[in-house]
Order: sequence, then C-alpha cells, then structure tokens
Amino acid sequence: MTDATGHHHDHERRDGLGPGDEDWDERYSASEQVWSGNPNGALLAEAAGLAPGRALDVGCGEGADAVWLARAGWDVTALDVAGVALERAARHAREEGVTVHWVHRGLVEADLPAGSFDLVTVHYPALPRTAARDAERALTAAVAPGGTLLVVHHAHNLETAHEHGFDPAEYVAPADVAALLDEDWAVAVDEVRPRTVPASGGGTQHSHDVVLRARRLR
Repeated sequence: MTDATGHHHDHERRDGLGPGDEDWDERYSASEQVWSGNPNGALLAEAAGLAPGRALDVGCGEGADAVWLARAGWDVTALDVAGVALERAARHAREEGVTVHWVHRGLVEADLPAGSFDLVTVHYPALPRTAARDAERALTAAVAPGGTLLVVHHAHNLETAHEHGFDPAEYVAPADVAALLDEDWAVAVDEVRPRTVPASGGGTQHSHDVVLRARRLR
C-alpha cells in the first residue's frame, strides 16, 4: 500500500491488520525516516487537556505520538506490526529520555486487557473492516471507564484514492467506531476539520481529518 491508503501522515500510523509485517518492514527500510518525527496535530489538540494516565497508541509507527505522550506524563503502550518502525521509535524514545512499552503486534492479535487504558489513540489506521467488527470492538474494549477514545482518519478524496488502487470502504473509519458507541459513551467530537499538512514525511496530499473523540462513561 501507498500513502493513498490513509496510513500515518505526520509521523503517521496504521495498525497493520491488512498488510503483513514484511510489507511494512520493507516500506520502512526503503528510507531512513518515513514520517516527519512530529506528533500528529489532532493528538495535540484533543489530548492536551487530559490528565495523564495509561495510554495506548495503536499503530505507533516511528513513535512521535508515543514519545509526546510519554513526555507529557502518560504511561504509554505503543503497538505496531513493523519491527523496523519500532526500532526507530525506541531510539526516538531513548533520545528523548522517556520510557514507552513497545508491542510488536497488530491491534486484534495483541489481545489487550479490556478496560485498561485511560486514552486509546489511533491515527490514520489501515484497519480492514470485518463482519464481526473486530478492530472497532478491540478499540472500544481497551478504554477504561472514564477514559477517552481518539480516532483520526483522513477525509479521503474517493476519486484520488481509487486512482491509487485504494478503496476506503474496505477499511474502518471513525464513523464505524462511532456506530458501536452506545449509552455508555459520550461523544465530544465527531467532525471533519482542516489538518496541518506536514512540511515533510508522508500525507502531504491530505488536507482534512475526520476526528472522533469520545469518553467512556462506565
């Protein structure tokens, strides 16, 4: 897959339920740095006011979001299927003097303890849709009562995406996650907004984000 799939576009990220580990390792190995090294703007905007606790960064890529959260006082678990990316992320964390718990797994296969995280954040994921809604259920299940779920995706230009051989309908969007939220959740943000386009790294062709932020009430 290419950047048109909606993966990782600041430093961005994806979970990796679609392409295999080898595909992502090959992609990362093709250059010394794929993403900008800066945390995603939607994370800065939506998490800045939250009290630090336990955070899960799904599809952490080269680690910019995870490192920013750790520097802000969060106890961070960050997962990705790409070993090459995790090596770079761990190096980034060492350089910043912070500790992150790195997990070399996809979201569903990681089998994370339910209700364990005060913040679950996923930016620009490639989470294939399944009939059982496995990815959506894994995301919501990981959030602790009182915790926050933040899902950010690109607002795709369908014509452009299809030209690149990517069908957004095959992958989980924030709306798919929102559809699972019942009376146990309070949705704070569900909108399309302009994004700050990175000066470098992938994703410069995307101008808007779809942002979903919700709080688990119980």
